[in-house]
Amino acid sequence: MARKNLTLPVTGMSCANCAASIDKNLSNMAGIVDVGASFATEGVRVTFDSEKTDLQKIIAKIKDLGFDVPVAAADVPVTGMSCANCAASIEKTLNHKTEGVVDASVNLASERVSIRYIRSMVTLEEMGRNIKDLGFELILTDDDTDAAGVEEIARNREIRDQTRKFVIGAAFALPLFILSMSRDFGLTGAWSHAAFMNWFFLFLATPVQFYTGMDYYIGAYKALKNRSANMDVLIALGSSVAYFYSLAILVVPALTGHVYFETAAVIIVLIKFGKLLEARTKGKTGGAIKKLMGLAPRNATRIENGEKMEVPISSVQQGDMLLIRPGERIPVDGEVMEGKSTVDESMLTGEPIPVAKSKGDIVTGGTVNGDGLLQMQATRVGKDTVLAQIIRMVQEAQGSKAPIQALADRVAAVFVPAVIIIALVTFGIWWMVTGEFVPSMIRMVAVLVIACPCALGLATPTAIMAGTGKGAENGILFKRSQALETAAKLTTIVLDKTGTITLGKPDVTDLLPASDAQISAEELLVLAASLEQGSEHPLGKAVVLNAQKKKLVLTDPKEFTAFRGDGVQGIINDRHLRLGKPGWFEERVTKGLDKQIRQLQDQGKTVMVLVREDRALGLVCVSDVVKPESKQAIASLQKEGLRVVMLTGDNAATARAIGSQVGVDDIAADVRPEEKAGKIAEIQQTTPWVGMVGDGINDAPALAKADVGFAIGTGTDVAIETGDVILSSGKLTGIPTAIAISRRTIGTIRQNLFLAFVYNIVLIPVAAGVLAPFDMFPQFLRQLHPILAALAMAASSISVVSNSLRLYTADITRR
Repeated sequence: MARKNLTLPVTGMSCANCAASIDKNLSNMAGIVDVGASFATEGVRVTFDSEKTDLQKIIAKIKDLGFDVPVAAADVPVTGMSCANCAASIEKTLNHKTEGVVDASVNLASERVSIRYIRSMVTLEEMGRNIKDLGFELILTDDDTDAAGVEEIARNREIRDQTRKFVIGAAFALPLFILSMSRDFGLTGAWSHAAFMNWFFLFLATPVQFYTGMDYYIGAYKALKNRSANMDVLIALGSSVAYFYSLAILVVPALTGHVYFETAAVIIVLIKFGKLLEARTKGKTGGAIKKLMGLAPRNATRIENGEKMEVPISSVQQGDMLLIRPGERIPVDGEVMEGKSTVDESMLTGEPIPVAKSKGDIVTGGTVNGDGLLQMQATRVGKDTVLAQIIRMVQEAQGSKAPIQALADRVAAVFVPAVIIIALVTFGIWWMVTGEFVPSMIRMVAVLVIACPCALGLATPTAIMAGTGKGAENGILFKRSQALETAAKLTTIVLDKTGTITLGKPDVTDLLPASDAQISAEELLVLAASLEQGSEHPLGKAVVLNAQKKKLVLTDPKEFTAFRGDGVQGIINDRHLRLGKPGWFEERVTKGLDKQIRQLQDQGKTVMVLVREDRALGLVCVSDVVKPESKQAIASLQKEGLRVVMLTGDNAATARAIGSQVGVDDIAADVRPEEKAGKIAEIQQTTPWVGMVGDGINDAPALAKADVGFAIGTGTDVAIETGDVILSSGKLTGIPTAIAISRRTIGTIRQNLFLAFVYNIVLIPVAAGVLAPFDMFPQFLRQLHPILAALAMAASSISVVSNSLRLYTADITRR
């Protein structure tokens, strides 16, 4: 199976049922492995088998469902073609080998290629590089590269179209409402009761019904055609009942009664207004993505043969030399080749303090250069940059579904059919009880209009979008929304010592030859470092680095063997040597050093014994510096009621010494690397919801075993595969912040779901007339008018989205 993943922007969704319809219908396509459509992010994440289906078929299916995928179009000159085979080769490369191209057609006669593509997946420059590999060249101009933002353009166009329809609808509905209400309350003269007035009302209501409200009819038709039901069905039904009943009163002489054109018109206008506000507010929940996208500059200054030229960022290639002036944003990832400066990396780490950069240092695209002038060489461009990876990771997290959303999804799936049944039952009961058709119809319309599946559909994803965005702003990347939800439940945090609590840069602190070994401290270091040259362990590397700093001459070991978690052995100068933890050796070998070993371990030092042919030569002590923020971070976790456990391969005495420095009493010592995952499983048997914090590489099995794995990054290493949450700042303080964001987000989701469920559970019965027999309630609640129902329906979605937006302004340091 040739499996591919893609995320497509989708326009035209009006409620959660639209997303459910896309999920259902795409899932039924041959070759589709997994689908996740999101009304909140207005996108769909698809995993598919490229041997059975392709992008074109997926987009065609989405369009067939009544939605659209914003697609950029370009007509670009191409040079180097000499025959039809050349054109066919270009088409094959673009259509079948370039991800993100919807279709491409080459005109050999005009030497141009017409391309339709998804801007968020591929650029013209990337296509140009693929074509160049074939021996042809796309001639790109600045206008071509300006296709960026086509998705934003499509969304803005949709909002402008909806705004125009609302304004025109309001222009007709407002005088209709004023005249109709004035007549009903006796505020106008006898002229308002003339027969022509109802025809005038029809004239005002019809543009609203079939221009402003046409979207609801189209959406309802397409939903029903695909055997589903959404909000559009309810609005179209409710407004049509009022409109066509009134029309029947006019055109059928045998019928008499009140017309309700103003009800139909105001329902549509109010809901259109509510959807507009919802769209604008909902757009703000995705502000983090837009903010990240805005960090990349559009142009870069490239140095070629000593000449400086400004070029589009999309044309920068790996290996290019770039000039970064003071105050400019760094365009792509690279290495400083010349100059000194400080760089603001807060977009990566959340830390406001600039970082000093000089020759050989790594810089990241999107960060801001300080006062110095830098020359850098591009090492990662386009989709490979750290910024692009962060954007992709946040988008995937926002597009994924949290388990807490499952209940809302199940309810939304049956919501609209259930509401239609309730509305019909309401009509039937009231007609049977009262014998009055019109009041029964009004109650039915109120039920149809007041029901709001949108609030249910937006409750979870808008909060997830805001929460993951808040995390990204603080250097915390949630890879999946499930991790965001689970992190709120954590009761225990297990911290790996090396590289998490400590800096992970150990150094030699003591060289203590044995009294009877007759060797100096320098000779002890030479033998230990020579042996450790074959080791990949951080402690071994620290010993070698210390010897290299002192410019000592080392000997390559022979027959080298590493014993994971214990030590190493080999032959140096024809003598067999072993270096490792004291417990690895027989008691008789270390007997004279026992007291000294315990004293050093009590100081928090890792002690290694160097043994030559069963005789101890001395002790090599290594110590790792505790990170400055570790104690504060651990105290914050404990304050939140979390149990904190330190996991280390050190012996118990050394581990206790480190634990006492940072305030951790719960320690698991002498744990080999391969035993870490087992230790996590052991802890999970006694306590629910365990989180593990490690470096994402050495601790991969343990991170995968934990309920939530927190991988400590290095600021630029955001592509760590293992780990559900990436802390790009590399600081332990990110853990309490991540948990605080998680708990805030889940709290907001619960509030949203409460609002959405209570709104529907309470107001649908009110609209159905359950309060009618009780005189204690005001008349407007006992006989809820459809106009008020429409106003309440619009307010419910806006309240849910606005509540999610509060996450952006929340103080995550307080709960």
